[in-house]
Amino acid sequence: MKHIVTGIIAPVDSGKTTLTEALLYKAGELKKLGRVDNGDAFLDFEELERKRGITIFSHQANLTWKNLQLTLLDTPGHVDFVSQTEQVLRVLDCAIMVVSARNLITSHARTLWSLLDFYHVPTFVFVNKLDLSDLSKADIVQRLKQLDQGIMAFDGTETEELAELDDALLEKYLENDSIDRTDVLALIKQRKAFPCFFGSALKLEGIDALLQGLADFAPELESRNEFSARVFKISHTEKNERLTWLRVFGGSLHPKDMILDDQKANELRVYDAKRYGAAKEIVAGQICAIPNLNETFVGQGLGFLENDAASCMTPVLSYALNPNGCDLHACLVALKELEDEDEHLHVVWSKQLNELRVQLMGPIQLEVLQQILKDRYELDVSFEQGRTLYKETITQTIEGVGHFEPLRHYAEAHLIMEPGKPGSGLVFSSDCSLEELDKNWQNQILSCLKSKEHLGVLIGAPLTDVKITLATGRASIKHTVGGDFRQASGRAVRQGLMMLKERHGLKLLEPWYRFVLKVPEEKLGRAMNDIQQMSGTFSLDQASGTLSGLAPVSEMQSYAETVRTYTHGKGLLELSVDGYRQCHNEQEVVSNSSYDPLSDLENTPQSVFCAHGAGYTVDWSDVPKMAHVPYRSS
Repeated sequence: MKHIVTGIIAPVDSGKTTLTEALLYKAGELKKLGRVDNGDAFLDFEELERKRGITIFSHQANLTWKNLQLTLLDTPGHVDFVSQTEQVLRVLDCAIMVVSARNLITSHARTLWSLLDFYHVPTFVFVNKLDLSDLSKADIVQRLKQLDQGIMAFDGTETEELAELDDALLEKYLENDSIDRTDVLALIKQRKAFPCFFGSALKLEGIDALLQGLADFAPELESRNEFSARVFKISHTEKNERLTWLRVFGGSLHPKDMILDDQKANELRVYDAKRYGAAKEIVAGQICAIPNLNETFVGQGLGFLENDAASCMTPVLSYALNPNGCDLHACLVALKELEDEDEHLHVVWSKQLNELRVQLMGPIQLEVLQQILKDRYELDVSFEQGRTLYKETITQTIEGVGHFEPLRHYAEAHLIMEPGKPGSGLVFSSDCSLEELDKNWQNQILSCLKSKEHLGVLIGAPLTDVKITLATGRASIKHTVGGDFRQASGRAVRQGLMMLKERHGLKLLEPWYRFVLKVPEEKLGRAMNDIQQMSGTFSLDQASGTLSGLAPVSEMQSYAETVRTYTHGKGLLELSVDGYRQCHNEQEVVSNSSYDPLSDLENTPQSVFCAHGAGYTVDWSDVPKMAHVPYRSS
C-alpha cells in the first residue's frame, strides 16, 4: 500500500475541518459527518475547540482508501495559531491547501503559502464551497495563480500545461506528445506543479477525485535503513503526561529503544483523534507519540537527522501577567510548560520588575492561553494591554571590539558587523587566521555569540538581520579561561552598536500586518482615511470594494473592533503578520523607551583592561585606541 502523511491547511472559514470529516467519511472511518458548528467534529474534540467552534490544536487521523493509507494531520486555520500549523509542516509528504471558492486568496492564505514554500512541502489545492461561487473553474484557477503559476486543474487536460513548467519536459512532450507519470510526480515534488481539485466538502462533492489525486500523485517518503526521526509537536494529556510526537524517516522504532542518551521510548502510541493504541513497531513514514520524554523539543532531529531551524515566524505582541492573587511561581511553571508546547509562545521573567510577560501572535491566542491556565492549572489570571515587540538592526558595517582583562584573565575579540537580508536573523561566521587565534578559541567565540540574545542600543530590543564575522582576536597562553571570550565577544557586539548609534547607523523595526478589509461602499472613504492615519499603505479592488495592504501592528491591532462599530457589523478585517519593517514612528518610540545602554550591565559595551595588577573599565568610545590587536578595517 502507498502510505503518505499529509497536512490539511487552510485560512479560517475555508471548510478545512469539514473536508477532513468528508475524507474520513468517504473512507468509511466515520459513520456520520460531524459539524464544527454543531460541536461534534471528529478531530475538534478538545473542550476549548468545541466551545469556540474553531480548531486550536493539530490532531491526527488515519484512513485507508483503495490502495492508499493516509495519515491526516489537521491544523488550525486561525492566524493566531499558525505555530501549530508550522510544526506539522516539518514532517509532511505533502499538504492539502483548502481555499474557499468565495474568498480564494486571503492574506492568511498568502502567509500559509509562504510557509509551505519555506518548508518546501509539495502541495495539492482543494477549492471548497464551489456551490457557493459564481466563478467558473477556469476563472478560479486563474486567480489562484497569484500564489503560483504552477497551480492547475488536474482534470485530464493538464498535460501540455505541465510540460510548459520545465524546458526539458517541454522538449520531451513536443517529441512524444505525452509525458510520463514519473515526470508529473517530479514536478509536484519539486513544487513546480500544484494539482487543484474542486468540490463541496459539506455535500461530499469532489472528495473521491481528491483522494484519487493523492493516490496517483502524492510523493512518497524515500527512507533510509538507519534510524532517524523528527520531533514536530509536544503536548500534554489530561493526566499531565508529556507527549513527544515524532515521525520516523528511516529505520524503525520499538518499545524500550533508546531515544536520547539516557531516555527510552517505553511506549509507542499511535493516535486517531483522541483514541490511541500501543504499537510494537513504528517504521519509516509513520507517526507516533511517546510519553514522558523530558529533553525533547519541536524541530529536534533524532538519529542521523540534524535539528531543524527555529520557526521562521516570531511573536509580535507582549502582555504582562496579572496573577490576581495566584502564586506567581505556579504561573511561571504553568506558562513554561505551555511554552514547551508552542514555539510561538515566549515566556519572559523580569527580576527587576518581578513581572511575568508572555510574547505571542495575537489576542485570540491570548484568550485561549488565559482559558487553558484556568481549566488545566486552576490559575484565574488576567493580562494587561498588549505591547508591540520591536527589533533593532544596523544599516552600516562596523568593526566592534571587546576586551576583557581583569587580573588573571585575558581575551580580545574583533567582530565585523554587516547589515543582513531582511528576515535572516543573526548569522555568525569566522574569517580569522589560525595564527591569530587557535581554532578552539574561534569555536568558543562563535558558540558564545550564538547562545546569547543580543540586544540593540536604541531601546534594548533584540538585534536581528545582522551578519557577524569574527575578524581577529587574541588569547593569553597563561591567563585565558573559558568564560573570557564570552565576555569579550558580547562587549564587542555592544561596542560596535554604540559606534553605529553615534553615526546614525541603526534602525528600529516593528511588525507589520498584511490586511484585507471589506466594508460597505459608503464606508470606503472612512476606511482609506483610517489606514493612512495608521501609516499604512493599500490598494483598492474596485470590483469587490476590497482594500488590501500593509500597516503597523502597533496601529492596527485593535482596529477590528473599530471596523465592526462603524460598519454596524457588516465590515470584515483579516490580518496576518507579514514580518518586520522600518518602524513608522522610530523617534517617538526611542524617546518614550528611555533606554540607557550604559546602565544595562548585563549587556555592557564597556571593556576591561589591566594595569598595575588591577583591572579597570574603559569607555566604549576609547576602546579603539586601547585595543591590543590592530583593527581589521584600518
